Amino acid sequence: MSLYNIEVESMNGALKKLEEYKGSPVLIVNTASKCGFTKHFEGLEELNKRHKEKGLKILGFPCNQFLKQDPGSNEDILSFCTLNYGVSFEMFKKVDVKGKNIHPLFEYLVEKSPDRTGKKVKWNFEKFLIDQNGEIVKRYPPSFEPLDIEEDILALL
Repeated sequence: MSLYNIEVESMNGALKKLEEYKGSPVLIVNTASKCGFTKHFEGLEELNKRHKEKGLKILGFPCNQFLKQDPGSNEDILSFCTLNYGVSFEMFKKVDVKGKNIHPLFEYLVEKSPDRTGKKVKWNFEKFLIDQNGEIVKRYPPSFEPLDIEEDILALL
């Protein structure tokens, strides 16, 4: 299976195949609105502003599996991110990133990641950098600041 065969659901309910992002570097992040790392939205949006014209795609996937830190509806989550952090990168519907109902995207990312291969997502704001060919370049722990990923992103642009 390829990353590009996986379907995700946008906040408006439209199904998208990840093949739409083929040819672009992609940063995939599981997010939460009530987490100590929620401030990472600022850095993610800054990366988006600096590099989206060069082709970078940032995809946010809310998750409520870690201490129920994203309990709101998808609409509430999107509103929170937009109003409080000016998020303009793509946000998708809430997903499970671990356990029996893990979304196929995160199952793939965990299994194919060169860092911590096979290890479940630890917490909110774990980040996965994907190259233009759909290969996972690097996996960053939740504590890793988004702007500290910029050098790795620039290497792909």
